Amino acid sequence: MSAAPGFVLAGGDLHASLENPVLGSVAFLNEVMTRYPSAISFAPGAPHLAHLADVDVTAYAARYERHLVEDRGTTAERARNLLHEYGPSRGLINDLIAAALRHDQGIDVPPRSVVVTVGAQEAMLLTLRALCRSRDDLLAVVEPAYVGMTGAARLLDVDLVPVPETADGVDLDALRGACAAARKRGRRIRALYVAPDYSNPSGSVLDLETRQRLLAVADHDDLVLIEDSAYGFTAPPGHALPSLKALDTDCRVVHLGTFAKVCLPGARVGFAVADQPVVRADGTEGVLADDLAVLKGMVTVNTSPLCQAVIGGMLLAHGGSLAALGDATSAHYRRNLAHLLAALDRELGGATPPGVRWNSPSGGFFVRVRLPVRVDTALLEWCATEFGVLWTPMEHFYLSGGGTDELRLSCSYLTLDRIDEGIGRFAEFLREVAGPPRRGRRALP
Repeated sequence: MSAAPGFVLAGGDLHASLENPVLGSVAFLNEVMTRYPSAISFAPGAPHLAHLADVDVTAYAARYERHLVEDRGTTAERARNLLHEYGPSRGLINDLIAAALRHDQGIDVPPRSVVVTVGAQEAMLLTLRALCRSRDDLLAVVEPAYVGMTGAARLLDVDLVPVPETADGVDLDALRGACAAARKRGRRIRALYVAPDYSNPSGSVLDLETRQRLLAVADHDDLVLIEDSAYGFTAPPGHALPSLKALDTDCRVVHLGTFAKVCLPGARVGFAVADQPVVRADGTEGVLADDLAVLKGMVTVNTSPLCQAVIGGMLLAHGGSLAALGDATSAHYRRNLAHLLAALDRELGGATPPGVRWNSPSGGFFVRVRLPVRVDTALLEWCATEFGVLWTPMEHFYLSGGGTDELRLSCSYLTLDRIDEGIGRFAEFLREVAGPPRRGRRALP
């Protein structure tokens, strides 16, 4: 056995975020999936890979390279080098993204206002770092909130303010009250993070009136809205609502997007639309995207040009349309979601255990289930051991101690037959924990 090192780091001397349960929640779920490999897992919100079996990434990269030569007038040698170099921090395919957003969503911004990031996660980190100057700046989040954003805030020492979710998507009165309370303490809520379309984890949607009222509140209370658009593409045909950015007439919205769910998760390509005017101390003017690009240069330097080329080629092959690019995957996820909801109805609809209920979203990846018992990691591990099913406790997504009687099911990663088998097991688990006492009942955790 080798000798212990003389130098040992004390955990208490490392950044406080490392002890925060938010950062550990994703690691725990990955670890528990490894421990129960035979369990059917409704835990990960990961994209399904079935539609990628025949994707030729080399052909898509070549398609983008031809675009550089034929449409941009770049020499063949320079086009090849652009894909092999580090590349600009702002990105290579900004013009294609801007054109797609204009065509599909009515978001009319110049390419300069787009920064191509390493997934939407980096876009969240960069946006928070740019907006929050000091510890007096706070981030409000609609609760329950995606742990990627709350985790980024923890890493950056940005304090969080939870705003309750309502049937309309967000409690605007509570948001205004929180802004006023922060001002009384000499602080300010700098921004609100919100996912208006089929949010992770709750699957909620902000209706059109609420979107318009939220923009009015942002103007009144001087807020930036950080809009996460990851799941908007899963809306049923004809039912998509305009994004906050499409409704934004005052540059209040930073719009975050990702290609991971739409077409190719392994590329890790996301983007931020940040067209907010910035006037600097020396009198020079720019837009927030300029500052995000500067910050990105110190974080990841640039987003892989080869990965951008693949995404660019995929966009070009679908007429430059994000909507067309996401058609097949959107249909797949809606089919999976409908199948999951039908399986719940089939297994439980006729005799739902007391205190058990679930929502029925029309898009997104997630179904939220409420139980009449405490839902925590101990119950999750018991379910995995006794019933061979995994899910996500909702308490991971709350800042204020809520969600202790809820769990999240994800429909995205499983095949239809695995959904059927998994919901059959899950129904048995629910009858065990929520049904009336009976002989031979398995010992609860």
